[in-house]
Amino acid sequence: MTACVIEPSADPGNSGAPRAECSITAEGAYAARLARSGEGGDSWYPERWTLDGPEPYAVPLPGNQPEEPCTEVQPMGDGRVLVHRVAAGRHVFALLYPTGPGTGELPLGAVECPADGTGLRLLPPAPGGERAYALAAGARSTVLWQVAGGAFGPERVAEIPGRCSGGVWLDRAGRMLAVDRETGGRTKAVVVDLEREGEVSPLLQIAADSDDRLLLADPDSGLVLIRSDAPSPGRERLGWGVLGSTLPVRFPECLRLPDCVVTPFAVQPGQVLTPERCAVALRVDGAFGSWVGVWRPAERHVRHLPAPEGWLTGAGLWTPEGELRLPCSTPQSPCGVARLAAPDPDGGRTGGVGDTGAAKGAGGAAGTAGAADTEESAPGGPGEPGAADTPTSAPTSARSRPVPLQQAPLARLVTK
Repeated sequence: MTACVIEPSADPGNSGAPRAECSITAEGAYAARLARSGEGGDSWYPERWTLDGPEPYAVPLPGNQPEEPCTEVQPMGDGRVLVHRVAAGRHVFALLYPTGPGTGELPLGAVECPADGTGLRLLPPAPGGERAYALAAGARSTVLWQVAGGAFGPERVAEIPGRCSGGVWLDRAGRMLAVDRETGGRTKAVVVDLEREGEVSPLLQIAADSDDRLLLADPDSGLVLIRSDAPSPGRERLGWGVLGSTLPVRFPECLRLPDCVVTPFAVQPGQVLTPERCAVALRVDGAFGSWVGVWRPAERHVRHLPAPEGWLTGAGLWTPEGELRLPCSTPQSPCGVARLAAPDPDGGRTGGVGDTGAAKGAGGAAGTAGAADTEESAPGGPGEPGAADTPTSAPTSARSRPVPLQQAPLARLVTK
């Protein structure tokens, strides 16, 4: 039998950043996760959550047999759930949906596992929710597959030279996909244009000898969160920039938390002209567990909030109005959403926390860090500490291709 693997829960190509415990559609209407059942909790089944109604509710979608713990699940825009299984040396895909008391299953086909044990994993949900994609990363090249939404099962979209990881959507049309590509011992974020037969172009190169990864992007404001060792060779740091900006990438001191792994997982949408005021949700993993951080580029501190009880760690979304919604599951409330109001960027106040479906939310701010923060710009950039408080230009919605985040000035550096 051919060796076959699914990428592990911590992606080594993304600085070991942990994965979220559930997946949420780009529009926020549905979520999906693997849930446990049985007396010992050792039986797994897919579960779909509906999040856009008056109250969240979950629908179990068990198949004919329990799922493996490594099975990947992803919600689609129509409420069905995509499952990715490994069986008999193949990556098998299917769509699950409720059918009264049972579960319907629509097989989509399979992708053969290469003999070298190439890993294959689903990319984050694509905008629109009609299609789904997966990366199969080999030693010298990576294949991008469309595994749902095509006419004839899994379709090979592009082969990208180098080993790719990550995966961030840059627009709301589902055309521009950013991945982190490792070639020549260095990792740089590149863009894959799905409407140009998978054409690849550079996106992020802060310094020639730095590893530069894209973690998160907001299509509305152009705000991007990155991880790079450019300001501190050998030590990766979190930074931020804006597509189309004339300012360099910034690396706030407040995002450096000793002995913790900090992973951005959600950006407040709708802030088209003010990317520096977008609220960013951070997952912070330390020796004493995981909690939530809230930060804005215009601020110089992180507000730390206790994780709500039963939080599906690393999962959540912002509303345009500034409410952070975190899916939670407890024995008393198997399906709930904790609601946290974003701190006021002007007065520094933290809003109250509500809950839906009886899920208990965090009680409020647990404190701030980095009150005397400073910022570093990317090497070669003209910025000075504190320049992040200056409004920056945002890309227009008519821009068809992203602007590379290289050394400033960046205004006219457009990929070809």
